[in-house]
Amino acid sequence: MSSNRPEQPTASQENLTKQMRGLGTRTVLYQQTVAASLGLYNHDFLSIDILHEKGPVTAGELSRLTGLTTGSVTSLIDRLEKNGFVRRQPDPHDRRKVIIVPIYEDKEEISRTYMSLHAAMVKLATSYSDEELALITQFLSRASSVLEEQIRALHADTKKTSNDKG
Repeated sequence: MSSNRPEQPTASQENLTKQMRGLGTRTVLYQQTVAASLGLYNHDFLSIDILHEKGPVTAGELSRLTGLTTGSVTSLIDRLEKNGFVRRQPDPHDRRKVIIVPIYEDKEEISRTYMSLHAAMVKLATSYSDEELALITQFLSRASSVLEEQIRALHADTKKTSNDKG
């Protein structure tokens, strides 16, 4: 008789997921600390990091990536533009849209803030072989994809629940 129940995770798998959750928590705490040190709201700083990763995006795309409403994203972009982290640029393909372009690469406070973490992570990476780093990088990339899927699913569930109540 076959069961539709998933196999129980091994102790190693459980330990890995526990460590990943802990890493996620520490990452959030680090981001909050960096944001505070720069005098930014946490959502603002997360948006800066998203733009650093994704590159120029439309305001609608930034709204989707952050989970913020379009009105909140407009205010966020206003703050980031005022503080010199982004600039608005007309979308060459659709005049109704605006592209948000990150322009903070040369901001001294950003590079100074991340230099210590970057150096520490490079030092940590030197303790692994190129093959091990390739495997770790592959795992982290796949873990990021899993997290993005989970975020989309949670957003969809939240919208469904909101619509069911309304």
